[in-house]
Amino acid sequence: MSLIELSGIRKSYVNGDVVTPVLFDIDLQVRQGDYVALMGPSGSGKSTLMNLLGLLDRADSGHYQLHGQDVTDLNAAQHAQVRNQTIGFVFQSFNLLKRMSVLENVALPLLYAGQGRARARLKAQELLDQVGLADLGHRMPNQLSGGQQQRVAIARALVNQPPLLLADEPTGNLDTKTTLEVLELIGQLNRDQGLTIVVVTHEPDVALHAKRLVRLKDGRVVYDGAVAEGGQV
Repeated sequence: MSLIELSGIRKSYVNGDVVTPVLFDIDLQVRQGDYVALMGPSGSGKSTLMNLLGLLDRADSGHYQLHGQDVTDLNAAQHAQVRNQTIGFVFQSFNLLKRMSVLENVALPLLYAGQGRARARLKAQELLDQVGLADLGHRMPNQLSGGQQQRVAIARALVNQPPLLLADEPTGNLDTKTTLEVLELIGQLNRDQGLTIVVVTHEPDVALHAKRLVRLKDGRVVYDGAVAEGGQV
């Protein structure tokens, strides 16, 4: 079953009288349980496409079905509701709230969704256990390493049990060893829980961990298929 279906997606940005086309007639399907690496050079449109997938931006034309729902013409409030229920986000810069503890950071999406505080904290602790940080919930984000902060961000992204994880350069601020640890966690979530994952990256070594590669160039999909063997993407 397809979790994501894009058809004929176009997107341009307007600055005064200047119109800059970014995406041209994007057709893309992502099935449940897929693990996709989205690659492309700077200016290829991959970040714009990620924003459209995450309902953080709106296409100029085309259609978008997410988890069986046509989200093309939903308003901003409806998009926010779908995001909260369907999508977990992980970013390069972690985006943790500095004045909240690790446990409070992970619990926050549940509080936004109307869960009681006690239940939200219990669920947050379960996610911290899952990502290997069971004993660190009381710490503040600045007391953690970069890899630990990214694990917290992953736990927060998954606390609402979304079927889709969107990760934008999730290892961009990490060293090689920590990158491998975070990628192993992401891969484990895909293998063991069937979580659908789309990772934006410019690093071939990161893309090699995915099952499928989608490459963009000049706003168009120029490759969509298996990650090549022998370390070439």
